[in-house]
Amino acid sequence: MATQSQRITIRVPKPLAARLRQRSRMKGQTSSELVRIALEKFLGEPKAERTAYDLAKEAGIIGCADGLPADLSTNPKYFEGFGKSK
Repeated sequence: MATQSQRITIRVPKPLAARLRQRSRMKGQTSSELVRIALEKFLGEPKAERTAYDLAKEAGIIGCADGLPADLSTNPKYFEGFGKSK
């Protein structure tokens, strides 16, 4: 099954258009092919919605405190009395 395409029109500065034409000739690809490749790289694949936990894990802040239990954020025993005044 072929993917349908949609035509779009963009304006680019002349120096950028010249670089695109030059690269197109060098690569033996059309300008449209190169622009599609660039857009795919820039936009990437759409991702499913991520939870705050997923985002924090990707950012490297999950488990970043040294010397603490690995299950500190998930084990209920560590939450006993949390948020209560003494």
